[in-house]
Amino acid sequence: MITDATLARINQGVQLHHHQGQPAAARDLFAQIWDEIGGEQGDPLHVCVLAHAMADVQDDVHQELLWDQRALAAADLLTDDRVAQAGVAMPVAGLYPSLHLNLGECYRKLGDLDRARECLERARAGIGALGDDDYGKLIKGGLDRLAEQLSSE
Repeated sequence: MITDATLARINQGVQLHHHQGQPAAARDLFAQIWDEIGGEQGDPLHVCVLAHAMADVQDDVHQELLWDQRALAAADLLTDDRVAQAGVAMPVAGLYPSLHLNLGECYRKLGDLDRARECLERARAGIGALGDDDYGKLIKGGLDRLAEQLSSE
């Protein structure tokens, strides 16, 4: 169970976007949290999760890519202890497949298919860190879709 108050607030924004269809409200909440945590200087866990979520509510793929890159850079600063301390039931390695999937999707949209394929391969290389739960299946399904899209382009 997530015990970190900032992560809980980020989750509220995710709910606004994915379950209530309010990406603009989610973006506003994420921007407020971003300021509160000190932006990229904040706790790497908060930066990673918030940037990952913020990428999903961008209208411009260049902005989406920027947020996804921020999330990946923050993940590189994380430890399993910090993630566990926040109540996240997944090792840091479990974050990378989703982060690389999102980056790959951005690069595909931008027409940089070589980079998109690199991200797909990185995501697949780390897929073993995911469980066979709903989250793992979601990411694996996303990787399959990206692979299919890249094979037809």
